[in-house]
Amino acid sequence: MEQTLIYIIIAICVLLVAVLTFILIFLWQKEKKSGNGTQQVDSKDKKTTTSTTKIQGVESMSKFLDFDEVVDSMIVRKKRTQYVMVIQCKGINYDLLGEEEKLAVENGFTQFLNTVRFPIQLYIQTRSLNLKDSIEQYEVKVEEVKNEIAKLDTQIKKEQANGRQELVKKLEFDRKRKLNILEYGIDITNYVSRMSQNRNVLQQNTYVVVAYYTSEFGGEIANYSKEEIDNIAFSELYTRAQTLIRGLASSGVTGRVINSEELTELLYIAYNRDDSELISVKKAVESQYDSLYNTARDVFEKQKELLEEKIDKSAINLAAKSITKADKILKMKKQSKQLIRKKALEYVEQYKNEMTDDLYEETKKQVEEAPIGKKKKTTKQTAVKTTKDLSKTEANNEGKKTKTVKKTEKASK
Repeated sequence: MEQTLIYIIIAICVLLVAVLTFILIFLWQKEKKSGNGTQQVDSKDKKTTTSTTKIQGVESMSKFLDFDEVVDSMIVRKKRTQYVMVIQCKGINYDLLGEEEKLAVENGFTQFLNTVRFPIQLYIQTRSLNLKDSIEQYEVKVEEVKNEIAKLDTQIKKEQANGRQELVKKLEFDRKRKLNILEYGIDITNYVSRMSQNRNVLQQNTYVVVAYYTSEFGGEIANYSKEEIDNIAFSELYTRAQTLIRGLASSGVTGRVINSEELTELLYIAYNRDDSELISVKKAVESQYDSLYNTARDVFEKQKELLEEKIDKSAINLAAKSITKADKILKMKKQSKQLIRKKALEYVEQYKNEMTDDLYEETKKQVEEAPIGKKKKTTKQTAVKTTKDLSKTEANNEGKKTKTVKKTEKASK
């Protein structure tokens, strides 16, 4: 009995161990499967997140720029469905005005707002004042004045050697005036250079932004070419801008439409606040920052220049030939006139014996003074002249007759 009980207990223990191992193996396999599934899901999630972040990055970049291009003093937006033009305004110092002047300005601005029939936006941009260009201009002017003073010094020495004291005094006076200008220019240059070192010097610019949508002129955009859409938008925006400028003038504010380069600078400073103080758009354009992308000039421009060179050469050759030809013709005309006069004098010499001395001298005089090559008078003109001459002679004869009759009457008395 005891042995049978021991066998039964051992069998029950073996069964329990087998059941426990089976349960453990089942749970382990289940956990493994669940782990593989979670890893696959995580990898899929990672792929989707990376793809979405890339797409969102592209979209956010395009939304950040918010414009397509700058062309013809306009900002093109939303695939050529919106055009924007910007007016830079130059205001007046309102605080320095009197009460009546302030009221006039306020009334003018109220009238301007009442006359606006389309939406506008006001934009104010603050820039750090860049005085490098002004300093460079001052330095160039200073160098010019120095060169003028050096020329005056050499001229004064020359005139002193010639002994012209009055002219020397005038030149010395002019030299003193130039020296005063030089000192003033150097002081201004130093002052502006010192002021440019201060980063806190700011300049505030005010702009009026006016927009135009292609949906306003009606019709499908597909029916118009790119150039036609740009031209229509430009004409409409320019008309609106001029209306705004005239309206602002009533309140003492002057304005002007900024060009494409100024628009680019406006956008560049708006998107690059910090970098704009180090690198300006003008310097970047002057340094040909886009030379890597555009290394050759346009073929049409080259052909145009070659054609202009050919036209210039042809024009120069034609002018030279015409001058030589005209010179030859004038020489031939002059020689022919001299020959005609010489032949005429020879004929007069042949008939000298048949003329009196007075007649001979008068004939020679007439030949030498007679104009050659002028147009002859027409028969009508000669006839009119002869009739006038005859009428004059008849009148003179009648006058002479009346005088003789009067004299005879007096003598008979």
